[in-house]
Amino acid sequence: MKKFVPALAATTLILTGCSVTDQAPDATDDASQTVTVMTHDSFNVPEELVTAFEEDTGYTITTTSPGDAGAVLNQLILQQDNPTVDAVYGIDNYSAPTLLEENMLTTHDVELGGAADYTVGTDTDGHLAPIDRGQVCVNMDNAWFEDADLAPPETLADLTDPAYEGLFVTTDPTVSSPGLAFLVATATAQDDWQGYWQDLLDNGAKVASSWSDAYYSDFTSTSDGEYPLVLSYSSSPSAEEGRTSTITATCTDQVEYAGVLEEAANPEGAKAFIEFLLSTEFQASLPEEMFMYPVDDDVELPGEWEQYAQLADDPISADLTVVSENRDAWLNEWTELYENAN
Repeated sequence: MKKFVPALAATTLILTGCSVTDQAPDATDDASQTVTVMTHDSFNVPEELVTAFEEDTGYTITTTSPGDAGAVLNQLILQQDNPTVDAVYGIDNYSAPTLLEENMLTTHDVELGGAADYTVGTDTDGHLAPIDRGQVCVNMDNAWFEDADLAPPETLADLTDPAYEGLFVTTDPTVSSPGLAFLVATATAQDDWQGYWQDLLDNGAKVASSWSDAYYSDFTSTSDGEYPLVLSYSSSPSAEEGRTSTITATCTDQVEYAGVLEEAANPEGAKAFIEFLLSTEFQASLPEEMFMYPVDDDVELPGEWEQYAQLADDPISADLTVVSENRDAWLNEWTELYENAN
């Protein structure tokens, strides 16, 4: 079975699939043939699409990944005065307002079609294009709970119950996009989120440095780990063939975006890259390659998704304006709380 959300670290790719032949560069101009894209480390593209993009546009895409989506945002801000990339992919909806406020992006000028339903409300100038979506949720190891004869938790509040002491692993919200989504969910759903987190940590919750560490090193269903509850995605159970399931009351929406840097050396190539990400071929590859749902609602999902990867009907919904106003303060308060607990 293919590993869930295969990682793609800093590497060089030639991508495919977008219909922008009128933007193809002059073959004699080497500089114009390269597009440099910063992505998170779960970005993956099928080889056949890679070949098609090369043949269609002539562009070579070089990708660089500093880590999870949170690390991407941090790295972009650090490079603000001297950016080294043309485009970015993987900024999530809870970090998007922060990036927009930095005024680092230019209008992408890409036709969004139905994907426009997932744009950031404050993005009135079209700086970020929605590429994929999903839900961040607590997942559980079904067999572990059956063997332990323990009813699984059903809500965020249940995770602080002594019955689940030492059973939950989440991820650091300062560098991890699912970790940030979970922090936002708790700040949205709990009257006293700091008190909630104190109770969570006092109940033995572990904070891993990344999603992959939590899912592949700590989660009992996928490793020799000790935690039968893990922060992951509503799509994750589709990769585990029923061994895991989603606790739907913990789910919160996530959308990932792509944009063109204001100081891009190759803005036309960056726009072609975004058109590729919105192509039917790439959108159709998302479930199997990155375990995210396409923003093109006409794309048919794999059969196992219909069985195991159902989206929660009533996810925790955060006001992005509130998130934008409080994101930095929440992260600073969380960091202080976590450091004091350790």
